[in-house]
Amino acid sequence: MEYTIQALSRLSGVTTRALRWYDKIGLLTPSGRTEGNYRLYGPAEVDRLQDILYYRALGVELAQVKRILDDPSYNRLAVLRSHLAALEAERERVQGLINSVKETILTQERDEIMIDEKKFEAFKRGALEEYRKTYEAESREQYGDVEVDAMLTWLQGVTQEQYAEWESLGREILEKLSAAVTAGTDPAGEVGKELAALHQRWLTVTGNQYDVQRHRGLAELYVQDERFTAYYDREVPGCARFLRDAVLHWIA
Repeated sequence: MEYTIQALSRLSGVTTRALRWYDKIGLLTPSGRTEGNYRLYGPAEVDRLQDILYYRALGVELAQVKRILDDPSYNRLAVLRSHLAALEAERERVQGLINSVKETILTQERDEIMIDEKKFEAFKRGALEEYRKTYEAESREQYGDVEVDAMLTWLQGVTQEQYAEWESLGREILEKLSAAVTAGTDPAGEVGKELAALHQRWLTVTGNQYDVQRHRGLAELYVQDERFTAYYDREVPGCARFLRDAVLHWIA
């Protein structure tokens, strides 16, 4: 079955403007044209649009989606299974937060006191699950089982004060990075120095042992690993590179 752009828009919920943009950037090219030169989309394009929407739901940038889908080794079934695993993990994370909110409401309604550790249990569990899903395998390969096991033990035992400060520092770094890149600031300047110091503090606030070379190596990963780059560049492109450059300049 073939769809005009209007019909595909109604079917998918994607605006015609977005579909035209996808065509312009080569992300979703129509299979043909009508006699009146209207775009036509066939079964392959419908499947590709579905894949695009799955990736967008997971927060993947359009340019990266295009690279993935255009890769000759792309295996749609394997990717769908990966999406399913990611979505099920996200469902578990959200359910944990829902349970935490419900418990907090119930505690308030009963005028009871929830122990502080309980307040942060869902957040810590979510961070732990995210790490295990995304980075654990390669971390074990790069750093070894002993160090990774120590990190997981730390994450399970971190206090609510440490976790709150860690989260706060992470947000501050992102905000300052966005402002610096938007303003065209030099990473070798004072703002870069401040961000490098904040990042060092972020790495050590929970009691982790600090190592200069590991810090510099992590900064390099921010531009080498697309997952890190997507995290730091999700609002303003160039933040990952700015942080890398600032760390390499100021941390020695």
